Amino acid sequence: MTSNNDSQGSQGELLGLKNLGMASVNILHAIGINNYSDLSETGAVEAYRRIKARGIHVSKVMLYALQGALMDVHWNDLSPDLKAQLVDEAQQAEEASA
Repeated sequence: MTSNNDSQGSQGELLGLKNLGMASVNILHAIGINNYSDLSETGAVEAYRRIKARGIHVSKVMLYALQGALMDVHWNDLSPDLKAQLVDEAQQAEEASA
């Protein structure tokens, strides 16, 4: 497999974030998120919506993991209120795009 320095660097940047492993990074690349700036600009909810829209089956944990990556905390340490807010926003985004 060949890759240029830019993709290698961005992959390393995403892999360096909490909660994101190689499978998550590959999914993010598939929806056009290649680095922390892309993820930050897109936001966890929109990234999750794009993943689901591509037919990739992910659980709510992916949503939590993305938010945790942005906040530099383990997804399980997100407050229950924040998790509920994320799920509500994701459901609204899915309904709006349907």
